[in-house]
Amino acid sequence: MRLALFQPAIPQNVGACIRLSACFGVELHVIEPTGFGFDDRAMKRAALDYGPLSHLVRHADWDAFLRDRGPGRLVLFTTKGATPLQEFAFREDDVLLFGSEPTGAPDHVHAAADARVAIPIRPGARSLNLAVSAGIALWEGLRGA
Repeated sequence: MRLALFQPAIPQNVGACIRLSACFGVELHVIEPTGFGFDDRAMKRAALDYGPLSHLVRHADWDAFLRDRGPGRLVLFTTKGATPLQEFAFREDDVLLFGSEPTGAPDHVHAAADARVAIPIRPGARSLNLAVSAGIALWEGLRGA
């Protein structure tokens, strides 16, 4: 199982996902461009010393990610018309993909996904933080695969 972030804009979220991937032993794929530099102090502070352990893979763009991501389904986490998390059956080689914080995933990313999954939240709530969503999804994915 792998995590993938589509054009993330907030360095602290990427730092938190670096820690998440290190703690659970999964690769983290970052699809550029990002809204920050990888030498950004906020990202380094959030990642602490987990960076070297996390198997971070950077992709220059969406096409490079599609070409190099390896086998497995592309499972997009989205708030738009998707299977509820508790009803989705994960596989060991799934790639759990999350859209950019301010805009989500564009239509071409939705179209490329093999599955779309939503984390249920209470009515009226807009969305969860990216890193929180990634942690929930990864735990459920690893537990259920």
